Amino acid sequence: MPQYNPPLRDLQFVLHELIDVVGELKEIPQFAEVDADTINAVLEEGGKFAAEVVAPLNLNGDAQGCTLDKATHEVTAPEGFKAAYAKYVEGGWPALSCDPAYGGQGLPHTVNQCFYEMLNSANQAWTMYPGLSHGAYEALHAHGTDEQKALYLPKLTSGEWTGTMCLTEPHCGTDLGLLRTKAEPQADGTYKITGQKIFISAGEHDLAANIVHLVLARLPDAPAGSKGISLFIVPKYLVNADGSMGERNGIHCGALEHKMGIHGNATCQMILEDAVGTLVGQPNKGLQAMFVMMNAARLGVGNQSLGLTEVAYQNAVTYAKDRIQMRALSGPKATDKPADPLIVHPDVRKMLLTARAFAEGGRALLIHTVVQLDKALAHPDEDVRKEADDEVALLTPIIKAFITDNGWLATSHCMQVYGGHGYIHEWGMEQFVRDARINMIYEGTNTVQSLDLLGRKILGDNGKKLKAFGKKVAAFVEDEGVREDMQEFINPLADLGDKVTKLTTEIGMKAMGNADEVGAAAVDYLRVVGHLTFAYLFARMAKVALDAQKAGNTDPFYTAKLHTARFYFAKLLPETASLIRTCRAGLQPLMAMDEALF
Repeated sequence: MPQYNPPLRDLQFVLHELIDVVGELKEIPQFAEVDADTINAVLEEGGKFAAEVVAPLNLNGDAQGCTLDKATHEVTAPEGFKAAYAKYVEGGWPALSCDPAYGGQGLPHTVNQCFYEMLNSANQAWTMYPGLSHGAYEALHAHGTDEQKALYLPKLTSGEWTGTMCLTEPHCGTDLGLLRTKAEPQADGTYKITGQKIFISAGEHDLAANIVHLVLARLPDAPAGSKGISLFIVPKYLVNADGSMGERNGIHCGALEHKMGIHGNATCQMILEDAVGTLVGQPNKGLQAMFVMMNAARLGVGNQSLGLTEVAYQNAVTYAKDRIQMRALSGPKATDKPADPLIVHPDVRKMLLTARAFAEGGRALLIHTVVQLDKALAHPDEDVRKEADDEVALLTPIIKAFITDNGWLATSHCMQVYGGHGYIHEWGMEQFVRDARINMIYEGTNTVQSLDLLGRKILGDNGKKLKAFGKKVAAFVEDEGVREDMQEFINPLADLGDKVTKLTTEIGMKAMGNADEVGAAAVDYLRVVGHLTFAYLFARMAKVALDAQKAGNTDPFYTAKLHTARFYFAKLLPETASLIRTCRAGLQPLMAMDEALF
């Protein structure tokens, strides 16, 4: 059975030494009194909850899965999930970053995301139940009426109720403009909603008393396509004016999806039959409200793969140190044993260091971005909010796609370290691989994220957002480029920055002639820019480590950080050379062959 140790030291390093989260957020009034000790204490307790309460349920939860009673349409989560959720609610964890006006603790989103990384390492399937509730909370907090907020936010904040988003239908996935679910206005101001939704994570379960579904549907006079979509609150149980639960609503689980991974989470086919709903926001403007939840989910999915990368790495390292197999090519290392431990073999180390670098780079990128999100949501200076919001918009598709692609590679590498044992369920590694695979698909496939990055976020504003981020990179290069001990990090970072600028211009020129050139380059392009963000952050982390050592700090943590950064620059960053070449190969090799020849 796999084990998990919360990476508190690295979390603290990124939060306080790399980013200075307290200093970054001190100008936001509600965070002015939040200090490092408070953050560390919260994360230490959160790590204990993740490791001691949630992680032990992961392997058995995968084996058991969820159970649907077809007569009652009720779903039972795996053994122990409900009790763990009760402890989660009792500990006040759902309220961590929620608005105090609705019972929240008002801590930065950054703290909540760090907590959720640990939960995702412990048990991604379980974590999806409360995780989706945060997205529903954010959407209603941003777009709900005062009455809707008063009815639903206190219960979502406390965790007494959970939330979902109901988007996908059998005939449409990402292309929501094709959805058919109908909403008929009623005399009392409510709507009767009829249709079918699929792939609804946590759509039905026994963990909480009520489930608040956010449902996309069409009004009778709605325009065709995405401009005719409205958003509705459709609770499992109707909610009375005093906040108490009323009768069962006309929404139920018709079936559970039989899927590759995340077996402990109920992925539901939801049937709506004259379900009573209330409109969120303006008619036909539902996507604007839903995108609050979707963008939160995209950051959350990146965090899921970060969590899986970390826990897979931890277990693979332990195995590689213990398992003996063959002798090192350069001669025996463990002379008291009949063979050497796996960790002496270079390729095993390459796989382990790849996972480690992807975890540490992903953690730095996600925390950096969520600090910007906290600024975008609450900073008193409008210019700061706008600048931060632009950066979050740029980095969100990178977090979703780059970190989840890396998570798939990392968990696969870590399973490989185990050899044949990695393929066996009881070791837990093959579950991490299966669970990681969905993260590249849902909340907008990684191709969709790549098109969003290149087409909308970069070319769509003539590179404004990318240039703003590039200025940060250029300023760091200029400041640190004079240091001899930083050359191994600064030179490749500066070189990649220049190449990204040239590549972006080249693709933009091609796209002016044929927009499909964006589709041909987008996936590889996102990975190049993902490496740019990692290179920038690894160079900054290396600077912190070097400075600590110069100051006389002998903590081996800094030595390990430098080794990981050097590995990243030597063995992983060079991938960008081949990616840039495939970007430049363009559209023709993809579209030249006639469809009939496929």
